[in-house]
Formats: sequence, structure tokens, C-alpha cells
Amino acid sequence: MRIVCGVLALAMIGFAAVQYNDPDGPFWMVIYLVPAACAAVAALRPDLLRRGIGRIAIAVCLGVAVVATVVFWPTDAFWWRQDVWWESEAAREGMGLMIATVVIALAALPALIRRRSQE
Repeated sequence: MRIVCGVLALAMIGFAAVQYNDPDGPFWMVIYLVPAACAAVAALRPDLLRRGIGRIAIAVCLGVAVVATVVFWPTDAFWWRQDVWWESEAAREGMGLMIATVVIALAALPALIRRRSQE
């Protein structure tokens, strides 16, 4: 799982990098760098997510990501089809938040699983 989280961290850094020419690029860079940081910590120092502030931080990040995904959920019909998201920025942004939420959830998963097995 550490390798998966490392790859996801790099992918999210790539997502942030391609926002350089977007008018609201800095906003989306932050949105993509938060899951990148969560995944990087899960890959490099997963013990930090199992206790104290790390556990609270990953829970807050996941909660905020879920709420943001619900708020930015695409309203376009058939938003998952390429001909729709290719034209609709709202659909692309919603899908980006969905991906960010999944990455944070995957970063939190090893800490939660290991935590339960220790109790």
C-alpha cells in the first residue's frame, strides 16, 4: 500500500502542476496538493497517521474532501462521458474532487486498518 500511496502522491502532484495556466489554478493546486501530501505521508511515514494530530488531520482532510465533492458534484447530464467533461469545466472540477477524495481515503485506509487490528 505504501507504493500505491507513493504513486498516488506523484499523480496528484502532476494534477497540481497542470493547473499553471488555469485562471483559478492556485485554488486547484491547493486542492490537489492536499491529497498529495496525505498520500506522501502514508507512503513515507504511515505511523504519523495512526496517532494524535496526524490521525485528526487525515480525518479532517477526508471530511472536507467529501463535503467539497458533494458541493462540486457535476450537475451536467452524463457528466462522465468524454464529450461532456471535455466541454464542461464544472464536470472536470467535480471529477477532480472525486479523485482527490479517493486518494485521501486510500491514504487514510492503512492507518485505519492497522489501528483496528491493534485494538
